[in-house]
Parts: sequence; structure tokens; C-alpha cells
Amino acid sequence: MNRSLAALAVLGSAGLLLPVLPAAALTSAAAVAQSVPVLNGDFADPVMRGDGPTTVGIDFWTGLNQRYSPTASGRSDSSHGVALQKDGNTLQQRLRGVRAGARVTVSYEDSPAVSKECTGEQVVDGQPYTVAGSGGAVREVTTAGDPGRTKGTPGPGRWTARSHVFTAGENEPLLVFTSRVTDSRTHVTCSPMIARVRAVEVPTEVDKTVNKTALGTAEAYKGNERESTLHNAAAACNGENACTFRPDARTSFRYYDRARVVGEAFVNCTRNALEHSRLLSYAERGHDSVSQTYADANLPLNEVARLPTSGVREEDEKRVKERPMATQFALAYEKGWQRPWQWFSSDQRTVVERIQPGEVSWVEMQPSRERVEGWFVSKKDDYRLHAVVDGPSRAVPDRLLQRTGPMSEAEKQRCAAARPMTTTPVGADAPASSSDKGLLKIPAPTAPGVRSADRSLPLD
Repeated sequence: MNRSLAALAVLGSAGLLLPVLPAAALTSAAAVAQSVPVLNGDFADPVMRGDGPTTVGIDFWTGLNQRYSPTASGRSDSSHGVALQKDGNTLQQRLRGVRAGARVTVSYEDSPAVSKECTGEQVVDGQPYTVAGSGGAVREVTTAGDPGRTKGTPGPGRWTARSHVFTAGENEPLLVFTSRVTDSRTHVTCSPMIARVRAVEVPTEVDKTVNKTALGTAEAYKGNERESTLHNAAAACNGENACTFRPDARTSFRYYDRARVVGEAFVNCTRNALEHSRLLSYAERGHDSVSQTYADANLPLNEVARLPTSGVREEDEKRVKERPMATQFALAYEKGWQRPWQWFSSDQRTVVERIQPGEVSWVEMQPSRERVEGWFVSKKDDYRLHAVVDGPSRAVPDRLLQRTGPMSEAEKQRCAAARPMTTTPVGADAPASSSDKGLLKIPAPTAPGVRSADRSLPLD
């Protein structure tokens, strides 16, 4: 999970141009392989009638290809076979949830064409295609051969298990199969076939050193296409049930933030121990990568994308009630972690300090926080908006550290400094003058009912 924003070099006036993020700073050699969802990896949707071939858009995949039923593909499972058509035609899908730097292994099966339009020479030595994942090398592959074929007779399917390994060079890497059948005489259906696509990954270790004020660049997708702006994806979530937030527990975590001094430091310059009480007030706010992405691009934050992370309590309380994305996030968090999410927090504490002579007393706070990474996904699963939200945690308590210690050199100098005085410009070194003897006029009493009288009082 990389949080660098260096790739935000060019931004359109009407939107944000989202960068391709490099690998995360931290990796884990001991990480365990985890399953990656390949949507419609058996090519069964939409449901087809007959055995094919049919040229149709395959759900969750980009590219028009020839699809065959399992029976026509010569398969014994429920996987459909997809022929890649002629040179340059592609079949592609983004691997959901995979972050840059992950080590991805894609497994699948290939076969020479089963089309009855193939001649023997077109499939006898197999058929070429390439497979690639974003960030990895393009791998050239040739299917198994299918000798003895004659035109007009469907092939039996010579399915061979394959695998392709690559390191993701971007978030949501794109898996691409590309036909390399170049013979102009080849029928469009006589091309290499793909079936039963699966994937696993070894993810990178989460970089927990990323500051809450620099959570990285939010990303948006529509299907397999990266969106140039966040606007459309955020707008798609502008309704109570328009989107569902799907947190990624692998990259979400609790932590203690950096300690900070709360209130003033109390310096005891006297010769006696001091004891006193004081009231401390402190507050925590939330942060999110969506608003930070807009801010880094110098663009006004889209109204529907305003999560309760402004830092202004009144504004954030309003957003909690009015912003659908805030509700979608909070509901998903509570469902996943079985406790309410809090966007902001505040508290007060009275502390009693006992400060020895020549010491300083102060209070530090280490707030507990949570970072949640995940996706806002529209109900139709067409728009996806990646976001990271960081807020005060209810799971573990904050730390208040009441501390005393020796003075710094600057504080020692301050305690040794002379008391502020003014000067005596005339006769500063002369002895005191004689005593001032005389009568002092006593002011008349002003209390009600007291009789006034002028009196004189001798001073000696």
C-alpha cells in the first residue's frame, strides 16, 4: 500500500488525473498467498443458449471474443472456453483488491481452437497468444498442438494448465490475454482459447508509518477502466443505499499516534514543592484520502464526497447526518468490527500536579486511532472508489502521560533572570530621606447610617 503522491503531475481543470502507484515501501518475505477474486472466471455469464460460438460481451471482462459452451469446448467441468479471435484482440479484467507490489500468480488453461473452421495446418503446431499483468513482462505462449484436424470437424479441445506470475505495478492490476494469430486467411473463430481463470497473491506488508495527513491518492474505476476523476464514482454513491463500503481487513489496523503536549508546561522556579490542579481539554478529528486527493490537486471538494473529516466540529456533525457516504462507511465498519465508528472525539481531564523545586511538569497525550482501507462499490458494481479513512479509535483507550523532569537550559536561565524592575533616575544611590510626619486626612465614612465627621489622626 503506497502513499506517495509524487505522480500527481498533471491535473485537468475539471477533474483529477489519477496516478499509477508504485510498490509499497515495506514487503514481507513471510507473507502467505491469498485468493484473489477473478469475477466470472469460468466465463459462464451472461448465460448462453446453445453451444456457440457466440460473439458477446462477457460479464466483468473487457473485449468481444468467441465463447463456447463447456461441451463444445471439450471440457468436463462447467467452464466455458473463450477464443481470442485474431491478432491484437484482447480479453482483460482488473484484479480487484490487489495492491501495487503484490506478487500475483494467475492460473488458467489454454487450448487450440475447437472451431470447425480451422484447417489442420492452423492448429497442428498450436496457436500463439500473450498473457501479461500490469507491472510484469509480456509472456509469449503457444497452445498445445492438435494434429489430424480437418476443416468442417470441431476439435476435441487440448486443454493445458498454465500459470503466469508477475509483480503488480499498480493498484488493481490489469490481466490481459492477447491473440497473436496473424494469418489473414484464418477464420475469426479459429484462435487460441482460454478457460478457468483463477488468481492468488502474496500481498505486500502494510506500511504503518504513513502519516494520517498523507493517506495517499484515492482511485476510481468504472468496470475495468480507471476513471480520470473521482467525481462520477462519488456521485454514484450519493444515496442512502447507492453504494456499499467494503473494508479490507488485511490493510486496516489500530495504532497509537505520535505523542503531543496537552496544555502548558509548568515550571517551578521556587524553593518549595508546588501542588495544584488543572483542567486539560483535548480533541481528535478524522482524515480521509478522498479529501486529501482533492486538496493535493488544488480542486474544490465535491459535495457528495465530503466525509466528516473537516476538523470543524459543527460541520462534521452536519456531514454525519447528511452525507450518504459517511453512513455507508459507518455501517460497514460496525458490521465488520462489531463496534460503532467515531469520526471525531473530545474529552476533559483534571490532573493534580506536584512539582519539586527546579523541575518542570507537563502532560502528553498519545491518542489511539484506527485506519480503515476499502472500497465504495455501487450497487451495480460498475463504479468503485478506493478510500482510506483514519479516525479516533474506540477499541483501545488514549494514553495520557503526566510527566515531570529537570528544567532545560532555557528554563534555568528564565528562572535565574532578575525580577522586572524600573529605574530611579535621580538620587538612586542617596540614603533614604527623613520620615514623613504629619496628619493623614481620614475620608468620611460612606456606609449608610454612619454619621460623618471630619477627624484628624496623628501619625506619631
